[in-house]
Amino acid sequence: MQNLMKKLLLTALACTAAGGAWAQEQLNVVSWDGAYVRSQILGFIRPYEDQTGVRVNVIQYSGGIDEIRRQVRAWNVQWDVVDLELFDAIRACNEGLLEEIDAEQLPPAPDGTPATEDFLSAGLMRCGVGNVVGSTVVTYNTEMLERTPESIKDFFDVSKFPGRRGLRRSPQGNLEWALVADGVPRERVYEVLDTDEGLDRAFAVLTRLKPYVEWWRTGEDAIRLLETGEVSMSAVYSGRVPDAVERGEPLEILWDHQVWFFDVWALPKNGRNTERALDFLHHATSTESLARQANLIPYGPSRRSSLPLVNESMRAQLPTAEANMRSAIELDAHWWSENLDRIERRFERWLERPVQVPRRMPR
Repeated sequence: MQNLMKKLLLTALACTAAGGAWAQEQLNVVSWDGAYVRSQILGFIRPYEDQTGVRVNVIQYSGGIDEIRRQVRAWNVQWDVVDLELFDAIRACNEGLLEEIDAEQLPPAPDGTPATEDFLSAGLMRCGVGNVVGSTVVTYNTEMLERTPESIKDFFDVSKFPGRRGLRRSPQGNLEWALVADGVPRERVYEVLDTDEGLDRAFAVLTRLKPYVEWWRTGEDAIRLLETGEVSMSAVYSGRVPDAVERGEPLEILWDHQVWFFDVWALPKNGRNTERALDFLHHATSTESLARQANLIPYGPSRRSSLPLVNESMRAQLPTAEANMRSAIELDAHWWSENLDRIERRFERWLERPVQVPRRMPR
């Protein structure tokens, strides 16, 4: 009986040890959704799993740092690597929620150029490493409009261009567009937004459009609003549109005053798998990985050495393509990192106010 108990105990200990080792060979990688996360899975996550034997669990979220803050402060970190918008990465870094990353240790370009010289300037920060240059654009359903919109002003003109609109439930990008539609030059947008009068002006423009708006939280939701005909035009992440067009959706991009931005990979502090997470980050931000992702979704890679590896047909669709940058607005990540909390509170209060529905809603 004692021998049997010993055998059972040894078996249990062996299973526990094996289970612990198995658990260490998993990573929880947090990213977005739809065509974007597919480009990451096929571009470098599956190859990483094949090379290392590590299982990567991809968790979907819709941005923000609240969950990172909760996990880090509780020392119960479940997220190993997170794809963050740059302004959120700056905020989280300033709060001490992210691991600092030594850019000198990142893999060089294939020709030996150090990563510190290969990445675009905003692609390297104290607590994050850039992956893509993304973009928010106006996209419209060609079958729902009788004429073609030509400027961001047309998005706000429901008389000339009838139909409902889709906007992300967030002030970023929306306030910039509102000011441009109201006549503010793109180079003065943040100067104007930095004043109480300018902020009031932007909200006043959005208030006029508010009765016609469907709000979305994820890139997939934005595309779905257009696919189902719930809106005739919507703010959309530009890289999502070609995937929908391939499925036969009658969508077109209006590049006028696109709002372009950086996404970065970051590692929450107090994690259990920090070393493995850093290894994944190095792999995900290599020249080859970023090029493979850009060949699957047209977002600009944050390394210069990746661009020559991107197919010519994809390059024309990148937010960073010369033709698409003519009137582009760079989302000021540092400005938003300092002002988001204040403006987001006002934005949420503004959303809660009753909407005055016009007597005749545009179809």
